[in-house]
Amino acid sequence: MAQINNKELETLLGLRPESMEEHPFHFCPGCGHGLVFRLVAEVIDELKIKERAICVASIGCSVNSYEYFNFDGLESAHGRAPAVATAIKRCHPHLVPFTYQGDGDLAAIGTAEIVHACTRGENITTIFVNNAIYGMTGGQMAPTTLTGMYSTSTPAGRKPSLAGYPIRVCEMLSTLEGTAYVARVAVHSPASVRKAKQAIKLAFRTQLAGLGMSLVEVLSPCPTNWRVEPIKAMDWLAENMLAHYPLGEYKVIEAVAALQKEVSHA
Repeated sequence: MAQINNKELETLLGLRPESMEEHPFHFCPGCGHGLVFRLVAEVIDELKIKERAICVASIGCSVNSYEYFNFDGLESAHGRAPAVATAIKRCHPHLVPFTYQGDGDLAAIGTAEIVHACTRGENITTIFVNNAIYGMTGGQMAPTTLTGMYSTSTPAGRKPSLAGYPIRVCEMLSTLEGTAYVARVAVHSPASVRKAKQAIKLAFRTQLAGLGMSLVEVLSPCPTNWRVEPIKAMDWLAENMLAHYPLGEYKVIEAVAALQKEVSHA
């Protein structure tokens, strides 16, 4: 009888997607990045695009994404992932580049990059993880930090009179003509994780169909910098973030809606 190694066994049992490397988890306990990585890997396997996929990582907690994905990837300069993905797609249209960015990267130093990529309707995909704080650099206020939320740089809570209001990325980008699919999901419950995967899959299918820019914002817990236990972080997300960042599809052009119907009728 042929011997099956651990890697093959994990694949057979569905414990680890083929598009994920066998690498120790380095994120904090309860961090949502691991969930999002898993969903992206599952989608890439199901769409059979592993040999064409390229992850363009941002600076922040997601910077080591290439340690986890079992396909090509590279690190971009801070906030410039959409520009790098644009270059890859224009030079090699058959490839499937996607950016993986946090709120400190995309919504701060990278705001111009994502806005103009969407304005141009670049045929790329962006996975935007929003945990409302700077996770890697010490828990400072991010552009998405909620009003009144404590951070190391807002010890008295974020005050609009001093720091302005938190940015709603999906609402902003959905107004741009080049966006084809824009959605906000979360990973705080099993049901929300399932919906997040559906949105990520539709975003990649939008790119594969050549329909324009797609972006999925994922609300994700950060227990360490929120100063709560991992399980309580899920509740904190639901109780605090959903009111300011409502879940749902913010833009679905007609051609993308047709893709949705194909899936529902399959």
